[in-house]
Amino acid sequence: MNKPILALAPMAGITDSAFRQICGEYGADVTYSEMASVSALFYKPQKTLELVRFNKKESPYIVQLFGNNPKHFAVATKIITEKIKPEGIDINFGCPAKKVFRHGSGCALLSQISLSREIISAVCENTSLPVSIKIRAGLKNFSALNFIEKTQDLPYSAIMIHGRTYEKGFSGEVDFEIGQKIKKRFPLKIILGNGGIDSPEKARDILKKFPLLDGLGIARGSWGRPFFFSQTKDLIKKGKYATYSFPKIKKIMLRHAKLMYKDKGDRGFFEIRKHLSWYVKDFPGAKKIRKNLVLVKKSEEIEKILSDRLRI
Repeated sequence: MNKPILALAPMAGITDSAFRQICGEYGADVTYSEMASVSALFYKPQKTLELVRFNKKESPYIVQLFGNNPKHFAVATKIITEKIKPEGIDINFGCPAKKVFRHGSGCALLSQISLSREIISAVCENTSLPVSIKIRAGLKNFSALNFIEKTQDLPYSAIMIHGRTYEKGFSGEVDFEIGQKIKKRFPLKIILGNGGIDSPEKARDILKKFPLLDGLGIARGSWGRPFFFSQTKDLIKKGKYATYSFPKIKKIMLRHAKLMYKDKGDRGFFEIRKHLSWYVKDFPGAKKIRKNLVLVKKSEEIEKILSDRLRI
């Protein structure tokens, strides 16, 4: 894969098949599933298998697993490998959500090295697929570098590191230097920086300032902007990128809605509403448009609302 790698980072309730397909069409080099519970896969797998199934057009595609039971990770890994057949499996050691943290999963595992090693081993031993991990910059006095030092002998190949600590959540300065330090110490690991990358210019500047990074994981920066990936690539290669007018955005929105409906039926029109609001965020009259878009129940309604906006 060419560098820098621009990945659509995993986001619960966001990175479903329709959004992954749209981002892939606009330059995402790799996409991640929403977080999939290993306990759900262990006890009642069908609903979670529906969550992580994918269209071959999305490749390369990685399924992200979360939980805190090595036995559940082992079984879940086998199920995903055999039934879903993605290009890789990712282990979440970085989610700061209170519900996940209280459960002892996600970022709560960062300082529990013995258990984390068991989890990584359980995954690696039960798949032939590449294994990666997603972590945060630190938890209390325990840093991501400590975590990698104590697990680097295990056969995972890539790390996506969110440059904020657990305590910072999703606000404050992002430390991309920690990814650079890890790459310098462990050059065979693929390192993707993540966190607060909200414009192609910022993505370019991060890659220029931290040249050891193999790429970036784009999360909230892609909300309403699946073309973030192609814009960033064009900026890096050509020094400029194309902007998107409302008519162009409209076409993307309608395609996204149709993909969502094809994949999820009527439920898709409920889930697409947040995406529609993000797409129109920076346009004049966005407040009024959003008010109408959050009530849509079919694609014809979306088209009418957007066509009315174009006639204003």
